[in-house]
Amino acid sequence: MKKILLLLIFCFVSVTYAQQQAFEISGILTSEADNMPLEAATVYLQREKDSSLITYTISNNKGAFTLENKTSDKQVDLYISFIGYKTYKTKIKLDKPEIALGTIKLYENTATLEEVLIKSQAPVTIKQDTLEFNVKSFKTKKDANIEDLLKELPGVEVDPDGKIKINGKSVNQVLVNGKPFFGDDPTIATRNLSKEIIEKIQVSDTKTDDEAFTGEAGDSENKTVNLVIKKENNKGVFGRLAAGGGTDERYQLAGMYNKFNDDLRISALVGTNNINEPGFSYGEINKMFGGRASYDNSSQIFNYGVDGIITSRNYGFNYVDDWGEVAEASASYFGSNTDNENETFSERENILPDSRFFTSKYSKSVQNADQHGIDSNIKFKIDSTLLITFKPQVRKIKRTNGYQENQNSYSEFGELINNSSSQSFTESNESEFQNNTNITKLLGKKGSFLKLDVFYRTIQTDDENKLENEVNILGDSPETTELNQLRETDNSNKTFIAAVAYRLPLMDKALFLDLGYGYRDNTLLNTRMSFDFNEDTLDYKPTTNTAFNSDYEYSNITSTPTAALKYKKEKWNTSLKTDFIFRTLENKDALRPEFDLKRKFNAIALNYNLRYNGPKTRLDLRYDLRNEAPSLKQLQTFVDVTDPLDIVVGNPDLSPTDSHNFNIYFNKNNFQKGIGFNLYTYTSIINDAVISKTSINENLEKVTTYENVDGNYRFYIDAGFNKKVKIDSLITLNLNVGVGNSINRYINFTNDVQYASLRKSIRPNLGLRFLWKEVAELSAYYNILFTHNTFDTNVFNTQEYTEHRLYLNSRNYIGKKLEWSNVINYNYNPNIADGFEKSAWFWNSTLSYSVLKDQGSVTLKAYDLLNQNNNSRRLINENYVEDSQSTVLQQYFMIGFSWKFNTLGKAGESRGGNNIIIGR
Repeated sequence: MKKILLLLIFCFVSVTYAQQQAFEISGILTSEADNMPLEAATVYLQREKDSSLITYTISNNKGAFTLENKTSDKQVDLYISFIGYKTYKTKIKLDKPEIALGTIKLYENTATLEEVLIKSQAPVTIKQDTLEFNVKSFKTKKDANIEDLLKELPGVEVDPDGKIKINGKSVNQVLVNGKPFFGDDPTIATRNLSKEIIEKIQVSDTKTDDEAFTGEAGDSENKTVNLVIKKENNKGVFGRLAAGGGTDERYQLAGMYNKFNDDLRISALVGTNNINEPGFSYGEINKMFGGRASYDNSSQIFNYGVDGIITSRNYGFNYVDDWGEVAEASASYFGSNTDNENETFSERENILPDSRFFTSKYSKSVQNADQHGIDSNIKFKIDSTLLITFKPQVRKIKRTNGYQENQNSYSEFGELINNSSSQSFTESNESEFQNNTNITKLLGKKGSFLKLDVFYRTIQTDDENKLENEVNILGDSPETTELNQLRETDNSNKTFIAAVAYRLPLMDKALFLDLGYGYRDNTLLNTRMSFDFNEDTLDYKPTTNTAFNSDYEYSNITSTPTAALKYKKEKWNTSLKTDFIFRTLENKDALRPEFDLKRKFNAIALNYNLRYNGPKTRLDLRYDLRNEAPSLKQLQTFVDVTDPLDIVVGNPDLSPTDSHNFNIYFNKNNFQKGIGFNLYTYTSIINDAVISKTSINENLEKVTTYENVDGNYRFYIDAGFNKKVKIDSLITLNLNVGVGNSINRYINFTNDVQYASLRKSIRPNLGLRFLWKEVAELSAYYNILFTHNTFDTNVFNTQEYTEHRLYLNSRNYIGKKLEWSNVINYNYNPNIADGFEKSAWFWNSTLSYSVLKDQGSVTLKAYDLLNQNNNSRRLINENYVEDSQSTVLQQYFMIGFSWKFNTLGKAGESRGGNNIIIGR
C-alpha cells in the first residue's frame, strides 16, 4: 500500500511539473519625479484565480529586476511595491519564454509611511535595514502559535526549548506591540500567543530604549522580535484553556486570558503539569534550578536539557498601558513552584600524565523551588528630545534540596583506592532587587546627545545546609574522615554602576566622537558559621575547626574612561572604541587577616566593528580585546577543605586575562530563487588564561590551585545553505545543508606536568522539508558529529568518538477535522561505555480532532511510543571522559481537550494581510 501511495504521489508531481512552462520577465524601475533607479523594490507575481504567490525578487542598485520560474498559468498579475511609492499592477500574458518590460516608472505615494506598511501585500518589502515578509507566503497549521509561524521563515531555527535563532543570531527579546510581555523570556509569548491575532512580525537588532531613541546601532549579536497586532484588531479578549490526563498519573492543565484595548493590555496565565513541560517558560525553570551546568549539548540524547522529572505550577500577570501622551508603563509578575526528582549514574576515566584512574558515582536529588518575580519598565518621553526610563525588578526564590551521593575511585588496574558517601539537606532563601535608570537628552539636529545611566543591584542569599560526609582512604595506610555539620551561610552581592556618555558630531549625522566615563563597584560579603554535631547531646555546637568558617568582604572596583569614533552611511557603518580600565581588587578577611589582599590592574579594551546592510547581503566584522580579572577564589590563599578529596587554594600572584576575539558574519539571500547562505566564524586567542593546576596523590586526593598560561585558543565556523523549490502552488520542498567546525586548544597542568590538548570536531548536517498544502508535511534532519582530541605528549592516547542524530517530523491532514502528527528522534553513539544505552528511538505521536467550529480540539497523545527514552551522554574533556545517565520521563498516553476564544476584530476574525518584518 505504501509503495502504491508513493507511486501515485510521484506520478502526480511529475505530471503537474511537466505541465508547467518556464518564463523570464525583466525590467528597470525608476522614479517618475527624477528618473532615478529604485533599488530594493519588491517585484512579484500572483495567480489570477486565487492570488497565491508564484515568485518574487528585489531590484538591484540600477533598478533592474528579473523574475524566473515555472507555472502552468497562461496569464498572471504583476505587482511592484516600494515604500513611499504607489503599488504598480499589470497583467502579464505568458505567451513566450522571455518578456522584456523595459522601463517602469513608479509614482510617489502621498499616504503616510505607516499606512503604506499596513496596506502592503508584497511578499517582501525593504526599507533601509528592514525586510517585510507577507505571512500568507508562509503556511502554517490552522491552530498555529507564534513559534509555529517562525519555523516557516527562511533562516529561522527553533530548538526544543523554544530558543530562536535567525540567520545564526539568537533572539533574546520578544515584544508585543513594541512593549514587554511577561518579562524577558521569549517563550511565554511565542508558545502561548496565537498566530491568527498577529498582523506582522518585526525582527531587528536588539536595542535598548535609549538606543532606539537616539537612532544608534543596536546589538548585532542578538535579535528582537516584535509582534504587532493591527490597530482595528487590538480590542477584545482572546486566550486558550487546555486540560489533559493520562496513564501513570500524568496530567496537564493550562489557561491564558488576554484583554487588549488599544494601549491597555492585560494578560494572565496559570498552569500545572507533571510531564516536564513548564507550560509557559523554560527560562523561568532554568533560573530556579540555577542553570543547566549538567547539560552537554554535544553528546546528550533525548533529555532536552531537563534532568529528572519536573512537576510545575505556574501563574503570571502582565500589564501594559500608556499614561497619557508622555508616559507608558509595563509590569509583569511571574510565580512558579516546581518539584524535581532525579537520579544519576556516571562513569569517568580520569587522565593523568603518568597514569589513569576511574570513578563511578551515583547520586539522587529531590528539589523544590518557589519563585516570585516582578519586572517593570516605566518610560517618560518628556518631549521629542528627552527620554527618562526606570526598570525596577524584584525576585524572591526559596529552594530546598535533598541530595545523596556515593562515589568509588579505582586505579587503572581496577583496585579500589578510596570511596566516599554523603547526604545533605539545604534550605536557601534568595532575594534580589535591581533598577536601571537612564536619562537621554538629544542636543540639536546633528545627532548629538547626552546620556546618564545609573544601575544598582543587590542579591541577598541565606543558606542552611546539613551535611554528613564519610571518606575512606584504603590501601596500606587506611584512613577514614567523617563529617557531620550544620553550615549557615549569608551572602550579599551588591553592584553599583554609573556611566555618562556624550556624542559630538564631527560630520552632520555621519561621523561622531563618543566620549564617556564609567564607574563600577561590585562588592561581595560572605559569612559562614559551621557547627559540628554532638553525638552525646544530639545537637550542634560551634566547630573548633575555623577552616570551615568564613567572614570576608571582596570588592572589584573599576574606573573606565572611554572614547569612540563612529561613522555611518545608509548601508554601512563602522566604529572604533577604546576603554582605559583602572581596576582595584581588595579582600578584607575578618577571620584570617593574613589573607587580606589588594591588587591594582590597569588595562586597555578595544572594539572595532564594520557592518554592511544591503537589500540581499549583510556583512559584520568585529574585533574585541577584553580584560577579565581573577575571582576571589582564584586569588585568595585560604585553603578550602569543604571537600576532603578536592582541596582548593588560591594564587595571589595571578594576572588578569586578555582575550583577542574576532567575529565574521555573512548572510546572502536570493529571494526569487529561494536561496540563502549564512557564514559565521569566531576566533579567540587567550593570553594569561587562568587554569586549574591540580596535584593528585597515590590516594587520589586532589589539591587544586591556579596558574596563568598562554596558548589557549578557540576557533568556530558555521556555514549553512538553504534552497526553496516551489513545485506548484500546493507543493514546496525546502533543502538545508550546513557544517559546523570547531578547534579548541587548552593548556592543562596536572602533577607538575604542563601539556596541551587539541580538540577538533566537525558536524555536517542535512535537512529536508516537504509541504503539500492541506495534505501533509514532512521534515527530516540528520547530523553526524566527529570529535578528535590529541595531546602534545606521548603519555596520552588520542580520543575519538562519533555520534549520529536523526530527527523526523510529520503532519498529515485527514479531511478538514483530523490531524495526525509525529515526532521521531534517533541517536546513536557507538563509543559510549558498556552498561549505558548506545542508541535509542524516541517517538511521540498525536491525533487531534477539531470540534466547536475549530475553536476546540480533542487530542490523543502517545509519549515515547517505543518506550526507549533515555539521556545517556558522553562528555570528553581535556583531562577526562565521562559517561552518564539520569532519570527521564517514561512512556505515557494522554487524552486532552483545548478551547480557544478570540473576539479581536470583527467577530474575532483576522483581517488584512499579515506581514513579517525582518531587520537585517
